[in-house]
Amino acid sequence: MESEIKKHYNSDNLTEKIKIALIKAGKNLSTLEPKDLSTIDQLHTGGAVASIELLKKINLSRDALILDAGCGIGGSSRLIARQFDCQVIGIDLADQFIPAANFLTQCTKLENLVSFQQCSILDLPFEENTFDAILCQHVLMNIKDKSRAIKEFFRVLKPEGKLILHEITKGENNTLVFPVPWAASPGISFLEPWNIMSPILEKQGFKTLSYSDETPGACSWWKKVKAMSQKNPVRVNALGPGLVFGDNAKFFGENMHTNFKNNSICLVEAVLKKL
Repeated sequence: MESEIKKHYNSDNLTEKIKIALIKAGKNLSTLEPKDLSTIDQLHTGGAVASIELLKKINLSRDALILDAGCGIGGSSRLIARQFDCQVIGIDLADQFIPAANFLTQCTKLENLVSFQQCSILDLPFEENTFDAILCQHVLMNIKDKSRAIKEFFRVLKPEGKLILHEITKGENNTLVFPVPWAASPGISFLEPWNIMSPILEKQGFKTLSYSDETPGACSWWKKVKAMSQKNPVRVNALGPGLVFGDNAKFFGENMHTNFKNNSICLVEAVLKKL
């Protein structure tokens, strides 16, 4: 299963593709700012603004150590480091993401705060009680064994540590239009409704500190993405999701808007504490 997920996300020569796209876009690789990369490294619903607003809820300290679980090419990891001046370790299953994440982090001069490792969330290579917080952003929909993932999150969090979820969940409509960013077909899509996920979290030992259903805002956000992609179609070699997802990225705006509008998917935000 993990090999199929890797195949979905991995793009051959991704780092080189990103370098070329940045240069074509007129970006200076030695003076890059995180905002210069938003079209490629902030592909989750709501973009960078959604991440920052969610992270503000937990009052990160400057000496905090954060795990960005499912970091992609490191956009949120760099955002956390720059915004909150704390240490971040990003992990991802897709091995092509890690060198790209390291390259972009060096370009933005954040390598003293951010590092990356290739590994599975189901088997984290960290000691117990390591992290002050974990960001899990648009990741669990690719994980079938959610109990095992949550058990690993619990294990590596310090007591009182926070788990920050920004996740796509299953809606009431069973019809899902593909491709979507996390899956080109149903085989690697493992959506569950929040009323299934919440008891799994609580059983493991997490206490919910805050929860909100952000579906209406997500639907509006993807409606804007759809309109933008219709006006300026996604190109596979331009600085954007096409570099990672190829031709499938052309359908994301329309399909994600349709899925949210039809209540096939929901977006939830939650902050939980390890008891």
